[in-house]
Amino acid sequence: MSVPEESGRALARLDEISRRLRVECPWDREQDERSIVPHTVEEAYELADAAQRGDDRKLLDELGDVLFQVVFLSLLLEERGAGDLAAVAEHCRQKLIRRHPHVFGDVSADTAGEVLKNWDQIKQGEEGREPGIFGEVPENLPGPLYARKLLRRASSAGVSVPADPVSDHLEADDFDSVGDLLFAAVALAREKKVDPELALRSAADRFRERIEQEESRARE
Repeated sequence: MSVPEESGRALARLDEISRRLRVECPWDREQDERSIVPHTVEEAYELADAAQRGDDRKLLDELGDVLFQVVFLSLLLEERGAGDLAAVAEHCRQKLIRRHPHVFGDVSADTAGEVLKNWDQIKQGEEGREPGIFGEVPENLPGPLYARKLLRRASSAGVSVPADPVSDHLEADDFDSVGDLLFAAVALAREKKVDPELALRSAADRFRERIEQEESRARE
């Protein structure tokens, strides 16, 4: 049996047991997307931890937990007549094709940076997307992820993002040095009685506001 066929059968079995849980388990019957999503986020963090640790056994386990979240949330969509697991998978397939024109079309992208730039530009042009460089950047992301996403969007749009002078002492791939720098920043924030998450989010918001104002003036 081919791998795609076996994957399809396994996914169908997971879908079947998810439907049974939705009917027969009192806890599962009570859930909606708002109550489930906190668990989805928690599972995503556990998956990230397993990947960071290079623990394949744990990674397999956590991937299953995240997959169940996707199946269960898709089932909730189905109950409302708003979609189902097949629709979720097909929507994802079409989006991947659309956002990889260098693979499925005639666009050239020789580096990962060019791929990301094309990806962000294609997203901005998709129907229903919020306009602007930072359209649909979730504001509830953890501070470092929020800041990184804003910086990536700005860079893809050709906005110059000046680095802090302290970066002159770091190598681009110096993982430990960057970690030490971030840790020292948190230690300083603690000493000054400043919440580092809120401080970083505030700085990211100021950056976002400045770029959006410049973007608005450019359209006038």
